Amino acid sequence: MMKITRVIDPRFPSNTFLCKPIKNLINRYIQVGKWIDPFANNSIFNPVCYKTNDLNPRFKTDYHLHALEFLKLFETDSIDGVLFDPPYTLRQIKECYEGFGVTLTGHESQMFYTDLRNEIARIVKPHGICISFGYNSTGVGKGREFTKLEILLVNLAGIHNDIIVTVERKNTTLDNYLS
Repeated sequence: MMKITRVIDPRFPSNTFLCKPIKNLINRYIQVGKWIDPFANNSIFNPVCYKTNDLNPRFKTDYHLHALEFLKLFETDSIDGVLFDPPYTLRQIKECYEGFGVTLTGHESQMFYTDLRNEIARIVKPHGICISFGYNSTGVGKGREFTKLEILLVNLAGIHNDIIVTVERKNTTLDNYLS
C-alpha cells in the first residue's frame, strides 16, 4: 500500500535536500547500494552517492554532463537508486541549460523528462529505487515497470507550489505476475 504524507515547511531552503522532511525520507532509502544523482548541485548526499553529475562546473561532482549523457554512462540494471531532482519546468530547463551554453533541441524541448525517465528505467536494478522531485507525482511511472511506494507533499505555504517527492521501486517480471 502506498503511503502519502503532507507536511508544511514555510522555511524551505534553496537546496531541496536540506528540507528536513525530504532529507529524512532520502536517508531512509539511500543507505544501501550504488546511488547516482544526475542533477547533484551541491547536495548533502553527494558524498554517499556512487556517482554525481551537474552541468555547472562550479559544483564538486564526478561529471559535468547533460543529464541524459550522464545516465547513458551506466550499464542496464546496474544502479540501486537514483535521486532525480531535475528542473521542474520547461522554462527552468531552458534557463539552466542555456546558462551553460547548451541549446535545447526541439526534441529535447518535447522529450526531456521522457528521455531521462527511460534511461533511469533502463539502469535501475530490479527492486531498485528512484526518488523523484517536482510539481507532479509522475515519477518514472507504471508504464516503465515502477511501483509507487511513497509520496511526500511538502507545502511551502503562501503562493509557492508544493514540492512533490515520489518514491518508486522497479518491478521484476515476478512482481508484475503477482500484482
